Amino acid sequence: MNDILKPSRRGFLIGSGSLAIALLASGGAGILRNSAQAASATQDVNAWVTIHADDSVAIRFASTEMGQGVMTSLPMIVAEELDADWSRVKVEQVNQGPLETYGNPQTGGILFTAGSSSIEGYYDRLRLAGATARRILMQAAASHWNVALAEVTTGPGMVIHAPTSQRLRYGEIASLPTLPENVPAATEADLKPRSEWRIIGTDQDRRDIPGKTRGETVYSIDVRLPGMVYAAQILAPVEGETPANIDDTHARAIPGVVDVIALKNSVAILAESFETAMAAREQVSVSWSETSRFRNADSQQELADIRAAAENLEREAVTWSSRGDATAILAQNSAQTVSATYITEHVYHAQMEPLCAIASVDEDEKGAEVWLGTQSQTLSIVAAAQTLGTTPDRIRFNAMQMGGGFGRRTFFARDILSDAIILSRQIKRPVKLIWTREDDVKNGWLRPATAHHMTALLDDKGDVRAFRHRVASPSIFEFAAPQRWENAKGRDLLVMEGTESSDYDIPDLIAENVLMERQSRVSAWRGIGWGINCYARECFIDELASAAGKDPVTFRRRLLAKSPRGLAALNEVIRMSEFGKVPEGRAHGLAFAGYKATIGAGVAEVSIDPENGFVKVHKFWAAVDPGITIHPKNCEAQVEGGIIFGLSGLMRERITFSNGEIDQNNFYDYEPMRINAIPEIAVNIIDSGAAPSGAGEIGIPMTGGAVANAVRALTGQKLQHMPFAIETA
Repeated sequence: MNDILKPSRRGFLIGSGSLAIALLASGGAGILRNSAQAASATQDVNAWVTIHADDSVAIRFASTEMGQGVMTSLPMIVAEELDADWSRVKVEQVNQGPLETYGNPQTGGILFTAGSSSIEGYYDRLRLAGATARRILMQAAASHWNVALAEVTTGPGMVIHAPTSQRLRYGEIASLPTLPENVPAATEADLKPRSEWRIIGTDQDRRDIPGKTRGETVYSIDVRLPGMVYAAQILAPVEGETPANIDDTHARAIPGVVDVIALKNSVAILAESFETAMAAREQVSVSWSETSRFRNADSQQELADIRAAAENLEREAVTWSSRGDATAILAQNSAQTVSATYITEHVYHAQMEPLCAIASVDEDEKGAEVWLGTQSQTLSIVAAAQTLGTTPDRIRFNAMQMGGGFGRRTFFARDILSDAIILSRQIKRPVKLIWTREDDVKNGWLRPATAHHMTALLDDKGDVRAFRHRVASPSIFEFAAPQRWENAKGRDLLVMEGTESSDYDIPDLIAENVLMERQSRVSAWRGIGWGINCYARECFIDELASAAGKDPVTFRRRLLAKSPRGLAALNEVIRMSEFGKVPEGRAHGLAFAGYKATIGAGVAEVSIDPENGFVKVHKFWAAVDPGITIHPKNCEAQVEGGIIFGLSGLMRERITFSNGEIDQNNFYDYEPMRINAIPEIAVNIIDSGAAPSGAGEIGIPMTGGAVANAVRALTGQKLQHMPFAIETA
C-alpha cells in the first residue's frame, strides 16, 4: 500500500526542494520550507498548495471522489488563480481537518461530499487560496529581483518581470534562499477577472480516469496490511434484532478461521482470507431476537398508509414553504380546485462498489488507522472515535476513492466502520470487513416512499392562482442525523427540497410534510427531495395545463415569466428537441426542474412496447444552467449520468419488504436500467454567469415528469405511481 496517501498537515512538506503555500491562522499567508523547522510551523496553518523544485504543483481537494470528477474540477479553481501550468499540477486528497480550512461551508463546515455541494461550497475559498499563493510567489520573485511588486506579473507556472525580461519558474522560486514569511492573504479584489481565465471553463481531462481505466485506482477493497484478517458478517435480517443463539462449531473447524464474534446486530466471521470467511459463514447457525417493531413492517401497507395520510387534509403537517394564503384560498374555492396524488416507492442506491472498511486499532486501543470509501471524512472520524471512546485526533483516516456513492456512503459509516474497529480491537490485528452485494441490498438505506397530494386553483385566465403540495413521508434526518433533526423543528430538507417551486410565479403556495413513522432504514438518494417532488409537481402541471386548455409549453412559460434563467432553460430544451415533432407512435413530454441553484428542463421522447406495455424512452434532451461552469465536459457528463440514474429509478427500480425483511437480493431481482435501454441523450450547458452550483443531481428531477407527461400525451394514461413499469406491465 505504498501508493496510498497518508497525508497530514505536515506530510505535504515531505520531499526534496518543496514549499507549501499556507494560509495562516492569523489571516496572513506564508511559505513553508521543507525543513524540520518549517514542518514544526505547520501546526497552526492550513494549506492547499505545495510547489516543488521540479515545477510540479500539488493542489489538495477536500471533497471525495466517487465518479463525479471533483478531484479535477476543484483543483482547477485553485490552479486558475494560482496561474499554474495545469500540465504540472498534481492533485492530493485531504483526509481530515482542520475544518476551518477544509470544511465545506455548504455542508455545515465539515468534510462532507453530497448534494452537488462541492463546487458551490468551495468556489470562493479555493479562488482566494490560489490567489494568495500567487501573491506569495510574486512577492518572493520581486524581492529576489529587488523590483517593485507592482511590476511583476505571472504566466503559466512562472513569475515575470517585463521591464527586465526576467522570469522565474515556480519551481525556481521554491529553491530561492530567502522567501517572504508573512504575506497578507488575498481578497476578492485580487481575483482574476473572468476575461483572464484560461483554466476555469475549459475541458481538461479528468485526473481520476487514467487510473480507473488501467485498474490502478486503489479502492478500500484493494487495501492489504501486514497481519490483516478478513471479516464477513451475518447481519440481522430485521433492523433492531440481535443474535440470541450462535452455533459456530463447524465454522471454527475450518482451517484459516480466526474467530467468530457476536456483535450487537450481527455475527462476524474472521479468517485469513475472505474466501475462507465466506465459506465459514455458511456453517454458522444464528437465531435472532424477535422483539423488533420492524418485524411487522410491510412496504405495501406503508404505501397505503402514506397515501391516506397525504390525502387527509385534516392530518397535522409541518409547513416547509409558504407564500400568500394558499390554504384559505383553496378551502374557499374547493369546488373549483384540481387535485391528484402521486406515489414513489423505495429505491436502493445500487452503487457499483459494495461496502468495505479496514481498521487497524493501536495497541493502547485509544487510536486507530482506518481506510474507507466515504462521502464524509468528518463523520467517519467521529464514528471511529466514538467507537473507541477516544478523541478524533487519534484517528488516522484514509479517504479512498469510491465506486459510486449516490448517498449510500454518507451516514452508513457508523455501522460498517464501527464494526471493523470493534473487531480489530478484539483480535488485536488489522481487519478488512467486506459486505457482499446481497449484504448491501438486504441492509440498504433506502429512499423513503412518498405520497404527494397536489391541489391547485386556476383563475379565470387559466393561470395558477393557488397551489398546495402535501408530502407524506418518514423523515430521513430523524433516522440518519438525529442531532441535526433536533434543531430542524420537523423540517426535513432531504425530503422536502423542491416543493417550494420558487421559480414558478404562483402567488399563493404552501408545501407541507406529513411526518410518518419510518418502516425501514431511510437515507438520502441522488437528487434527494428534488427528484420525487419535481416528478409529482411536473406531472400535475401538465394536468393543470390541460384543465386550463393550454399546451404544456405555453403554460410553463407563463409560470416562468419572472424567472429569466428558468425561462431560458425551458426555451432552450424546446429548441433542442423541436418539441412536438415526433415520429408516428411516439410523443414528447416536458418537465422543468431545479436542484438548489441549478436550473434545468428536460424533454423525453417515448413509445409504448406493444408486447409488454413497458415505456421505452428513445431520446432525452436537457438544457441546464449551473451558473459559471468550471469544467464543461464533466458538467455535461454529470447531467447525462443523472438522467440515466433518474430514468433507471423511474422505470424499474423498486425495493419492497415484508415482515421487516427486504425482499430483493441482487441485481437479478433489483434491476437497474441496462445499457441497451439507455436513450440517446443531448445536453446543452447554459453558462449564465451566475454563481457556480452543482450538476451531479439536476439530471434526475427532470426525468420523472418528462417521461410521465410524454406517456400521458401518447396514451392518455396518467403515470401517478413510480416506478412506471409496474403500472404499465
